Amino acid sequence: MKVRNILFGAVASLAMVGSLMAQPQTLDRVAVLVNNGIILQSEIDDRIANIKRGALRAGQSLPSDSALRTQVVDRLINESLQLQMAERMGLVISDIQLDQTLENMAQEQGQTLAELKAEVEASGDNYAQYREQVRREITLGQVQRFQVQRRVQISPQEIDTLVKMIEEQGLQNAEFHVGHILIEVKDNSPQTVEEARQRADKVLKLLNDGADFAKTAIAASAGPKALEGGDWGWMNINEMPTLFAELVKDAKSGDIIGPVKSGAGFHIVKIQETRGQQVQEVEEVRARHILLKPSPILSEDMAKQMLDNLLAEVKSGDADFGDLAREHSEDPGSALKGGDLGWSDPEIYVPAFKNALAKLNRGEYSQPFRSSHGWHVVQLTDRRTTDTTDKMNTDRAYQLLFRRKFNEQAAVWSQEMRAKAYIEMVDGK
Repeated sequence: MKVRNILFGAVASLAMVGSLMAQPQTLDRVAVLVNNGIILQSEIDDRIANIKRGALRAGQSLPSDSALRTQVVDRLINESLQLQMAERMGLVISDIQLDQTLENMAQEQGQTLAELKAEVEASGDNYAQYREQVRREITLGQVQRFQVQRRVQISPQEIDTLVKMIEEQGLQNAEFHVGHILIEVKDNSPQTVEEARQRADKVLKLLNDGADFAKTAIAASAGPKALEGGDWGWMNINEMPTLFAELVKDAKSGDIIGPVKSGAGFHIVKIQETRGQQVQEVEEVRARHILLKPSPILSEDMAKQMLDNLLAEVKSGDADFGDLAREHSEDPGSALKGGDLGWSDPEIYVPAFKNALAKLNRGEYSQPFRSSHGWHVVQLTDRRTTDTTDKMNTDRAYQLLFRRKFNEQAAVWSQEMRAKAYIEMVDGK
């Protein structure tokens, strides 16, 4: 009986297996072959589902499912080719790099990493998958930058030409409150011209030494607005005399320009105020720091404790910060200068470093803190406000040119990769 029961159980199990095998099963399958790699149908479906969820949240409309699928497959093929290139390059995004990127992403949104994770999960996404997608995007970005950036060539002449266009565009909307003094030249004899030049130089020196412009204009100017203190009021560049227009192009509020010679004499122009002009001012900081990089020999806790000890020595007066930076800091760019980082826009620093500086007053030291570079102690030595309009226009011109050329070259690079690749759409039937 026991044997019979066993046989019966075995037969029943086989029957169940046969029944299961007879039922259609939903299995993943290879949808596209890309060189030696594959794209699974599940990857395509997941990407489409993510796009649809995002569009629903944003209230955006999407093309038909077939058109969307075509676009998604095209994107996944490009990504597969780039990831294969990353593998050949030996490019690997470590967990530490990934975690630091996620922390930076959270900080930029005013969140903690835990809050970012909660937000991702609340939107219906799996955080582990989200994390790996970020790793994938970092990899793709680094491969593309490495391969495409070296193809982009921008000449100084291209930048200068675009800067002039940007400045001229800005000048069309700008107005200048102009003050004017004319030192008249009654005839063109060398002696008369030289005497007028000397008077103009004396007037300019008085103004640079702080003399009141209006009073000086009334006393010395032969210009048409002399009795009004040389005040021409507010003017757009297109309505002012040609001489003024040439002088004010690169001028800022408070600038005194001249003497400039014309047929009438020597002109001195003061830009009393400007409005409607895009002016960029930034607060720069000067700081110095000590950087320690954790290693198999120096643990995270040991690095922090070492900085605590160094900071205590500085605060007690037993050691000089600059000397300690030269001796201990692992930042090769600043260690030899006593940790001095020079004047910088704080936006260039990683978030942890920037945030530490923002909390300090002049002369204060931070507590040890961790950034993507290692453990730091930083001292804020000074702050200042700087007019960076010229730099802003130059940077803007460069970025505009770079983005245009980068996008053009990225498209060429992608086409070249696809032309060399083996790509096959696998029939799902």
